[in-house]
Amino acid sequence: MLDSEPFTFRVTDLKQHVYCPRILYYHTVLPAVRPVTYKMEAGLEAHSAAEGRERRRSLRTYGLAEGTRYFNVALYSAELGLSGELDMLIETEEELIPVDYKAAAREGQHFRLQLMAYGRLLEVAWAGRGKPVRRGFLYYLPGRKAVEVHFSSALRRQLALALIQMKRVAQEQLFPPPAKQLSRCVDCEFRRFCNDVL
Repeated sequence: MLDSEPFTFRVTDLKQHVYCPRILYYHTVLPAVRPVTYKMEAGLEAHSAAEGRERRRSLRTYGLAEGTRYFNVALYSAELGLSGELDMLIETEEELIPVDYKAAAREGQHFRLQLMAYGRLLEVAWAGRGKPVRRGFLYYLPGRKAVEVHFSSALRRQLALALIQMKRVAQEQLFPPPAKQLSRCVDCEFRRFCNDVL
């Protein structure tokens, strides 16, 4: 799969890799195998409904008085080896702020890293705007709550390390260990493919 140029991971691949590295393995090494679960379909519907509400809402949710919103922003960087579609971008006079909708009720580090990846893509793809990308928001749909995420140097290092690990899994076709928290396997679409969990 890496022989065709240019190859990029999707930002969702990064999120899945952090959640459980085996999901990335199945996506890249066995791409024809892709079960679809009810939770996945429900998440897509929730995203669509959230966009409609967002268009009518003020930016107070994000602590902003004004800004321009862009929805479903396609982003790509051969340099980073990443591509993705950002749910919403807020452009103010001072900065670019990515916003990622989440159908989950709880926060997770994999969501923060995914948002950081969108931030890095914006830094590269929208560099011509000359605006920094210092933070973003995870918008949790069930509670209609926006959580600010600062793009710290530590989070940037975590992203760089995760991308190196992902490339290794794909290039060497390494079957990684399961998620550290086996409770994550309960609702996983690939659960039946792993013979050493649950």
